[in-house]
Amino acid sequence: MTQAFEDAHDFLAAIPANAPLLGLDLGDKTIGIALSDVLWSIATPRETIKRKKFGIDATALEAIIDATSAKGLVLGLPRNMDGSEGPRCQKTRAFARNFAQRRDLPVLLWDERLSTVAAERALLEADTSRAKRAEVIDHVAAGYILQGALDRFAHIKKGL
Repeated sequence: MTQAFEDAHDFLAAIPANAPLLGLDLGDKTIGIALSDVLWSIATPRETIKRKKFGIDATALEAIIDATSAKGLVLGLPRNMDGSEGPRCQKTRAFARNFAQRRDLPVLLWDERLSTVAAERALLEADTSRAKRAEVIDHVAAGYILQGALDRFAHIKKGL
Protein backbone atom coordinates (compact mmCIF):
# COMPACT_ATOMS: atom_id res chain seq x y z
CA MET A 1 0.00 0.00 0.00
CA THR A 2 1.36 3.39 -1.01
CA GLN A 3 1.63 6.20 1.45
CA ALA A 4 0.62 9.78 0.84
CA PHE A 5 3.58 12.15 0.74
CA GLU A 6 3.62 15.75 1.88
CA ASP A 7 7.18 16.44 0.78
CA ALA A 8 7.84 16.87 -2.93
CA HIS A 9 11.35 15.38 -2.62
CA ASP A 10 9.98 12.13 -1.15
CA PHE A 11 7.24 11.96 -3.79
CA LEU A 12 9.76 12.41 -6.61
CA ALA A 13 11.84 9.57 -5.21
CA ALA A 14 8.77 7.29 -5.31
CA ILE A 15 7.64 7.88 -8.92
CA PRO A 16 9.23 6.83 -12.19
CA ALA A 17 10.63 9.52 -14.47
CA ASN A 18 8.95 10.32 -17.78
CA ALA A 19 5.47 9.27 -16.73
CA PRO A 20 2.40 11.49 -16.63
CA LEU A 21 0.89 12.60 -13.34
CA LEU A 22 -2.69 13.47 -12.49
CA GLY A 23 -3.67 16.50 -10.44
CA LEU A 24 -6.89 16.31 -8.44
CA ASP A 25 -9.07 19.03 -6.96
CA LEU A 26 -11.30 17.08 -4.59
CA GLY A 27 -14.59 18.76 -3.79
CA ASP A 28 -17.77 17.61 -2.09
CA LYS A 29 -19.67 17.40 -5.39
CA THR A 30 -16.93 17.01 -8.00
CA ILE A 31 -13.34 15.92 -8.60
CA GLY A 32 -11.43 18.14 -11.00
CA ILE A 33 -8.71 16.33 -12.94
CA ALA A 34 -5.63 17.64 -14.76
CA LEU A 35 -2.89 15.72 -16.57
CA SER A 36 0.82 16.50 -16.89
CA ASP A 37 3.04 15.82 -19.84
CA VAL A 38 5.75 13.15 -19.39
CA LEU A 39 8.43 15.80 -18.86
CA TRP A 40 6.46 17.30 -15.94
CA SER A 41 6.48 20.81 -17.37
CA ILE A 42 2.83 21.48 -18.32
CA ALA A 43 -0.40 20.67 -16.51
CA THR A 44 -3.48 20.49 -18.70
CA PRO A 45 -7.00 20.59 -17.25
CA ARG A 46 -8.74 17.40 -18.40
CA GLU A 47 -12.20 16.75 -16.97
CA THR A 48 -14.46 16.83 -13.94
CA ILE A 49 -16.01 13.77 -12.33
CA LYS A 50 -19.38 14.24 -10.61
CA ARG A 51 -19.04 12.70 -7.15
CA LYS A 52 -21.38 9.88 -6.20
CA LYS A 53 -19.87 7.62 -3.55
CA PHE A 54 -16.27 6.62 -2.94
CA GLY A 55 -16.33 3.29 -4.79
CA ILE A 56 -17.87 4.78 -7.92
CA ASP A 57 -15.57 7.83 -7.78
CA ALA A 58 -12.49 5.62 -7.32
CA THR A 59 -13.49 3.38 -10.23
CA ALA A 60 -13.89 6.42 -12.49
CA LEU A 61 -10.51 7.75 -11.35
CA GLU A 62 -8.87 4.36 -11.93
CA ALA A 63 -10.20 4.34 -15.50
CA ILE A 64 -8.55 7.73 -16.09
CA ILE A 65 -5.30 6.52 -14.50
CA ASP A 66 -5.30 3.49 -16.80
CA ALA A 67 -6.19 5.52 -19.91
CA THR A 68 -3.42 8.07 -19.27
CA SER A 69 -0.78 5.70 -17.81
CA ALA A 70 -0.41 8.12 -14.89
CA LYS A 71 2.16 7.00 -12.32
CA GLY A 72 1.32 9.41 -9.49
CA LEU A 73 -1.37 11.69 -8.12
CA VAL A 74 -1.05 15.25 -6.88
CA LEU A 75 -4.03 15.74 -4.59
CA GLY A 76 -4.89 19.26 -3.51
CA LEU A 77 -4.89 19.62 0.28
CA PRO A 78 -7.29 22.46 1.17
CA ARG A 79 -5.55 24.04 4.16
CA ASN A 80 -7.03 27.09 5.82
CA MET A 81 -5.39 30.42 5.02
CA ASP A 82 -3.47 30.29 8.33
CA GLY A 83 -2.06 26.87 7.38
CA SER A 84 -4.23 24.92 9.79
CA GLU A 85 -6.29 21.93 8.72
CA GLY A 86 -10.05 21.70 8.96
CA PRO A 87 -12.71 19.16 8.00
CA ARG A 88 -11.98 19.44 4.26
CA CYS A 89 -8.35 18.41 4.85
CA GLN A 90 -9.55 15.44 6.90
CA LYS A 91 -11.83 14.39 4.01
CA THR A 92 -8.96 14.72 1.55
CA ARG A 93 -6.62 12.66 3.73
CA ALA A 94 -9.33 10.00 4.12
CA PHE A 95 -9.80 9.89 0.33
CA ALA A 96 -6.03 9.42 -0.13
CA ARG A 97 -5.94 6.61 2.48
CA ASN A 98 -8.95 4.84 1.00
CA PHE A 99 -7.68 5.16 -2.55
CA ALA A 100 -4.27 3.78 -1.51
CA GLN A 101 -6.05 0.58 -0.44
CA ARG A 102 -7.35 0.16 -4.00
CA ARG A 103 -4.36 1.25 -6.08
CA ASP A 104 -0.64 1.27 -5.33
CA LEU A 105 0.11 4.73 -6.67
CA PRO A 106 2.18 7.46 -4.98
CA VAL A 107 0.10 10.45 -3.84
CA LEU A 108 1.47 13.91 -3.09
CA LEU A 109 -0.74 16.03 -0.81
CA TRP A 110 -0.18 19.52 -2.22
CA ASP A 111 -1.17 22.76 -0.47
CA GLU A 112 -3.90 24.13 -2.70
CA ARG A 113 -4.71 27.42 -0.97
CA LEU A 114 -6.18 29.86 -3.49
CA SER A 115 -6.08 27.44 -6.45
CA THR A 116 -9.80 27.88 -7.09
CA VAL A 117 -9.45 31.65 -6.72
CA ALA A 118 -6.61 31.65 -9.27
CA ALA A 119 -8.61 29.45 -11.64
CA GLU A 120 -11.66 31.71 -11.33
CA ARG A 121 -9.53 34.79 -11.99
CA ALA A 122 -7.98 33.23 -15.10
CA LEU A 123 -11.41 32.26 -16.43
CA LEU A 124 -12.74 35.77 -15.77
CA GLU A 125 -9.75 37.30 -17.56
CA ALA A 126 -10.47 34.99 -20.50
CA ASP A 127 -14.02 36.42 -20.51
CA THR A 128 -15.50 32.97 -19.90
CA SER A 129 -19.27 32.97 -19.37
CA ARG A 130 -20.65 32.18 -15.90
CA ALA A 131 -22.17 28.90 -17.16
CA LYS A 132 -18.90 27.80 -18.78
CA ARG A 133 -16.90 28.80 -15.65
CA ALA A 134 -19.14 26.60 -13.49
CA GLU A 135 -18.59 23.73 -15.92
CA VAL A 136 -14.77 23.93 -16.01
CA ILE A 137 -13.67 25.53 -12.72
CA ASP A 138 -12.86 22.25 -10.97
CA HIS A 139 -10.52 20.83 -13.60
CA VAL A 140 -8.95 24.25 -14.17
CA ALA A 141 -8.28 24.39 -10.40
CA ALA A 142 -6.78 20.87 -10.65
CA GLY A 143 -4.50 22.26 -13.36
CA TYR A 144 -3.33 25.01 -10.99
CA ILE A 145 -2.69 22.44 -8.25
CA LEU A 146 -0.72 20.18 -10.57
CA GLN A 147 1.20 23.05 -12.17
CA GLY A 148 2.30 24.27 -8.74
CA ALA A 149 3.72 20.84 -7.97
CA LEU A 150 5.38 20.57 -11.39
CA ASP A 151 7.03 23.96 -10.89
CA ARG A 152 8.33 22.77 -7.51
CA PHE A 153 9.70 19.59 -9.12
CA ALA A 154 11.60 21.73 -11.66
CA HIS A 155 13.21 23.71 -8.83
CA ILE A 156 14.16 20.51 -7.01
CA LYS A 157 15.78 19.12 -10.17
CA LYS A 158 17.79 22.35 -10.51
CA GLY A 159 18.88 22.06 -6.87
CA LEU A 160 17.02 25.17 -5.74
